[in-house]
Amino acid sequence: MRRFHCLLAAFLCCGTAWAEVPSDPLSWLGRISSAAHKLNYTGTFVYQNGRNVETSRIAHLVDGGGEYEKLEALDGSPREVVRSNDEVQCFLPDQKLVIVDQPSARRSFPARLPASPSALAENYRIRKGEVVRIAGLESQQIILEPKDDMRFGHQLWADTASGLLLRARLIGEKGESVEQFVFNEVQIGVPVDREKVKPRFVRAADWKVVQARGNEVKVEDIGWVFRNAIPGFRQVVSVVRPARKERGESYHVVFSDGLAAISVFIEPLSSAKTNAQSGMSTSGAVNIFRRTVADHLITVLGEVPPQALVRIADGVEMRKR
Repeated sequence: MRRFHCLLAAFLCCGTAWAEVPSDPLSWLGRISSAAHKLNYTGTFVYQNGRNVETSRIAHLVDGGGEYEKLEALDGSPREVVRSNDEVQCFLPDQKLVIVDQPSARRSFPARLPASPSALAENYRIRKGEVVRIAGLESQQIILEPKDDMRFGHQLWADTASGLLLRARLIGEKGESVEQFVFNEVQIGVPVDREKVKPRFVRAADWKVVQARGNEVKVEDIGWVFRNAIPGFRQVVSVVRPARKERGESYHVVFSDGLAAISVFIEPLSSAKTNAQSGMSTSGAVNIFRRTVADHLITVLGEVPPQALVRIADGVEMRKR
């Protein structure tokens, strides 16, 4: 009965998002993308990569003022990420620190898909899978298989009634699970309540505020070129980050195919990094490749196969003047 009331309330509050269930997989992707941004929902989900398991609580609300979201970590040190339209604040109470930024090109769960996912068909074979129950709801599986070795595969499970993504799994080159997000409890169509998306921590006078927003720049103006393009990946971010006193400016450029994102950081080698080790490493589900070019450290990272990072990094050059 409680589940029925939840679905009924969601239908009444957000009728446009509860459209007729599509039959083709590409239309399903559009429905999943829309639901993540247009529906009101709260719940808890688990993130897993390897032996690392984290649980988070999310509240997402939409009203006349825009889109609001709060993500609260339930394991380890307390931390919250609060989003109000295009501003993101990360609260780290143990450090008495607030980091202010803009939404990342690496989309968070359950908003994993771009606003217009039709272009994904250029680089992924997309098909429907099975229908299973997740968090008590019937869900349709959508499978995206990469057409080359420059990206990983994806498996998505969406609520058949609303289209909200309930589970997302990243699939490696050997068919293994690289990482996974899955709701273990979710309420869809909850009434709008701004209190649910307000930060729990009060920012006192002794808290430090770090402005991490970068200033947009054109790649052709920053003195660097990217000679090795990867089919399907387009530049979506190009910013210069605030510089520290002892270092010059650093640049952050992001390329994305709509699902996968590759970040490139270009920064002068400081005395602390003169011995920075080049080569490949990993951090959870993220691969990282570093090399030095013209007294600069080039760091390329993303949830993509190592060869994609090496290809991008090998093509980063300082423009000849």
